[in-house]
Amino acid sequence: MSTLIQERIENKKKIHDFSTFIHHATIDTIDDLLTKYFHKDAIWYGPHPINQLNGVQSISENFYKPLLKSLPDLEKNNFMMLSGSFSETEGEWVSTAGHFVGTFEGDFLNIPATKGAVWLRFGEFHKIKDGKIVETRIIVDLLDLMRQAGFKFISSLGAEIVNPGPASHDGILLGECDETESTRTLNLVEDMIYKGLRDDYREKGKDDMGMELYFHKDFMWYGPGGTGTTRGLKGFMDYHQGPFCEGIPDYLGGNHITRFAEGKYCSFVGWPSIYATHTGDGWLGLPATNKKITMRVMDFYRREDNLLVENWVYIDMVDFLLQIGIDVFDRMEKSKYVFK
Repeated sequence: MSTLIQERIENKKKIHDFSTFIHHATIDTIDDLLTKYFHKDAIWYGPHPINQLNGVQSISENFYKPLLKSLPDLEKNNFMMLSGSFSETEGEWVSTAGHFVGTFEGDFLNIPATKGAVWLRFGEFHKIKDGKIVETRIIVDLLDLMRQAGFKFISSLGAEIVNPGPASHDGILLGECDETESTRTLNLVEDMIYKGLRDDYREKGKDDMGMELYFHKDFMWYGPGGTGTTRGLKGFMDYHQGPFCEGIPDYLGGNHITRFAEGKYCSFVGWPSIYATHTGDGWLGLPATNKKITMRVMDFYRREDNLLVENWVYIDMVDFLLQIGIDVFDRMEKSKYVFK
């Protein structure tokens, strides 16, 4: 086993252990836990309205402590974990996806507590150097948390569900993976990004994008709050990809900070990943605003044979909506009377 493979396995174990220990953390112990795993000057990038935090103390005070106050029995349940790097110079990453689960006892970012169970879906990427997390990119689905709290500002075309983990139940890749399989997965995903989703739409339109070359006919697409979950190629095109392409037809994606595959899984993150102009009506049920927008995006994929069968997508929807003039936090504050 090479030194690099050993390092990646150790990095995954660190993130796995950190996720496990979150369940035992309290307001009084979270600082020690974060100090053990994060570099003191770590940079944390998250969803709006938190956005960027500098240093482990700020990460604790502005994200983890408020989250623990809101969900005191917090668990961090990963259903996927893989590691890799985009290039030899950009450093080593571990990506995870799953749910923060707990009893919503106290308001979080002014989202009213329900006093019941909630599932806060997340995707995250940790950059690790010398055994410490030096950078984190995380999207937690605040729009979906608002939905669970009774506020629904977007009529989702797809089903609004608690997204499951991989149907194969093998998404936590703590050991060494077959390099040939990893390369095969990465090549398929990159072809899909740069030929299927980008070039084919520009040349042929949404009805002839050749998605059957990349996705299984019954594949599952798990989208963020506001878009929901779709089943199969037709569901994907009817309930997400078609409206999305019509809403921002000039979108340019694939601008990734890191992208890597292990075995039959692949993940990437862009901050932003997409640059576009909101010139079309319909996506998310919204009229065109003609505003320039960007999107913070994470994707996770699972391949079977020569096709992708599952795709988990995380978008900072609150940030996107704010760019086109919709402040969902302001709307939430103004509509709290529904809880009277």
